[in-house]
Amino acid sequence: MQFCINPYMAEIDIKNKKAWHDFEIIDKFVAGIVLTGTEIKSLRAGKASLVDSYCFFNEGELFVKGMHISEYDFGSIYNHFPKRERKLLLTRRELKKLQKNVKEKGLTIIALKIFLAASRYAKLEIALARGKKEFDKREDIKKKDSKRQLDRLMKK
Repeated sequence: MQFCINPYMAEIDIKNKKAWHDFEIIDKFVAGIVLTGTEIKSLRAGKASLVDSYCFFNEGELFVKGMHISEYDFGSIYNHFPKRERKLLLTRRELKKLQKNVKEKGLTIIALKIFLAASRYAKLEIALARGKKEFDKREDIKKKDSKRQLDRLMKK
């Protein structure tokens, strides 16, 4: 009996690790993404990157910019542009909350993670965040190091 592993049915979980280092996460939301056919096929193959991606409002709608989804290998003339702006789907209440908070000084919306939900739709986890200063980053590194050392001592 042979098993065929289909790369397009594999679970995807692409994270933006840089976001946790550069930003203080205040609130998280899960949004749907409006994608074309070749984008979802490429995404299911795991060919995406969230580095330097952020969200912005345009006429009351939320879009993500800087998210890179590679072109689909078997796409023809209908292939997509890898770095195009993609519309995000949230409830009206969530959009109003985010829009009100973004007007506040120093807050932005960043992309944290892209994944496939149980319904097989692509979802983007976004966060309301505040940029960290250099000394905040150093404090976080010190905390992680001390926690790691304590864990090592506890295991012995």
